[in-house]
Amino acid sequence: MFAHWQDRASETQAEQPHWVTPVVTVTPRLEQEIRYDLSWRTQPDGTSFANYGGGKGLELIPSSRTELIVGIPGYVVHGSRARDGFGDESFLLKYRVLSANEEHGSYILTVFLGATVPTGSYRNGANDAVVTPTVAFGKGWRHFDVQSTLGVSIPTADSLHFGHPVLSNTAFQYRVFKKLWPEVEVNATFFPGGNNDGRKQVFLTPGLVLGRFPIHNRLGFTLGGGVQIAATHFHQFDHNWILSLRMPF
Repeated sequence: MFAHWQDRASETQAEQPHWVTPVVTVTPRLEQEIRYDLSWRTQPDGTSFANYGGGKGLELIPSSRTELIVGIPGYVVHGSRARDGFGDESFLLKYRVLSANEEHGSYILTVFLGATVPTGSYRNGANDAVVTPTVAFGKGWRHFDVQSTLGVSIPTADSLHFGHPVLSNTAFQYRVFKKLWPEVEVNATFFPGGNNDGRKQVFLTPGLVLGRFPIHNRLGFTLGGGVQIAATHFHQFDHNWILSLRMPF
């Protein structure tokens, strides 16, 4: 059964571009891996904030056009008097609408449905569940590719406070020496409604992803890192250093 599952995953991934997953932007590609992210950021008041896990976790390809991600709640460490604890549980379902590998056009279009559940301890998460429908797409030209997502977060309650943030992420990557993927990302959030109505925040994220390095059969290792740098007057943090560890299988 496991061998059949792996064969199906290989066939599915052969039908899409073979780019690497960016540091922040969720790839429109279907992946199968275990992922663990760590981040350290500086708050506007100068205090520190760390997240160990980043809400990443297990990514599976259960069918030829779908991927399911079950997040592992990250552990949040504050550099202030706030209490440390685990964040919210998250889930993401991807459905690949169309795709072509490098030999047939190098493009992909996928829709996501994400959700977070308020399981965070000591207010290290949202007060209510949030659902986030997203459209994701990508296009490649030889060694260069662009991967982008656009979604809206819809709270299940208290929308007057939370609003409906619109999330836009775009990664520009270039492959060097087969295993090196330098990139620049633009990570933006727009706030219609809620306490931040009319505001926007944009981060520029230079980064580098190394991999995929094979270990055995489909098992491999990928390492990525980058720093989000605030590019707008309004921002919820100044800098955010990210380290991303992945084991595709």
